[in-house]
Amino acid sequence: MELFQSLTQKITGKNIKIVFPEATDARILGAAVRLKADGLVEPILIGNVEEIKNIANDLGYKTSGFTLLDPNDYPEWDAMVESFVERRKGKATKEQAEQILRDPNYFGTMLVYMDKADGMVSGAIHSTGDTVRPALQIIKTKPGVSRTSGAFLMVKGRDQEKYLFSDCAINVNPGAQELAEIAVESAKTAALFDIEPKVAMLSFSTKGSAKADEVTKVQEATRIAKELAPELELDGELQFDAAYVPSVAKQKAPDSKVAGKATVFIFPELEAGNIGYKIAQRFGGFEAIGPILQGLNKPVSDLSRGANEEDVYKLSIITAAQTLLN
Repeated sequence: MELFQSLTQKITGKNIKIVFPEATDARILGAAVRLKADGLVEPILIGNVEEIKNIANDLGYKTSGFTLLDPNDYPEWDAMVESFVERRKGKATKEQAEQILRDPNYFGTMLVYMDKADGMVSGAIHSTGDTVRPALQIIKTKPGVSRTSGAFLMVKGRDQEKYLFSDCAINVNPGAQELAEIAVESAKTAALFDIEPKVAMLSFSTKGSAKADEVTKVQEATRIAKELAPELELDGELQFDAAYVPSVAKQKAPDSKVAGKATVFIFPELEAGNIGYKIAQRFGGFEAIGPILQGLNKPVSDLSRGANEEDVYKLSIITAAQTLLN
């Protein structure tokens, strides 16, 4: 894909360190070996060192030159525990911290927080909650962003078509403020993939064609988003056909600079977003890459537990590229 050629050019030679808390998984090991061999990232593998080495050896991989860290034998353990207690601001004692940080996702997230790594990829064997919760507690969201969100990059035909769908993974029913923040962060994500962001705030209504609380929410979100990022090409509320099809846009929203040209689609709630990206994937033949977590101070990516080695490889490249945004 031209998309990944562009991303690899951006990250090559940057010495970006990515943590993999599930290093005993064959998919993770295979992707990590490829990433290092290709000179794209410096993997940090988390787990029992001997177990990682034995599994890698059985798979025919060499781990020489890799950073392997065991939470049960980490040289800077005391400093990590102290940093965690301070970060949690009274929500965890030293004893609790020592127990929590044995968890590879918490341990890996702390490495990112302490600038020992630039980002993290997990979720091959852990749930989304197990991956995202430590990131929200430790890394936290950027100033001005109240919640993280999950975008999908939709690609078809060797990048002839590229779009961003959001939020399709995290927030069940975001309010107007949250929806506006998701729109602004999604535009930044789109730009990372060389997509010129033209943001459509989606609804079942176009420019007041229907009246309901759900429509009012999107109208308010559009207003707030324009205040947050006045330079952004963004419009709403728009039905999907008005946002995507030029001929429909001329009829339904003739004065819009986004209608009929949208590249970033912001769904009003999770149910629509999740269904929408899967319809595009299964009916439309788009490859859905993600979810790409947005809004964190440093990038943490959540794999599907059904991911294969190639999925791990690609999401790691995206995560490394996200470090360039921070």
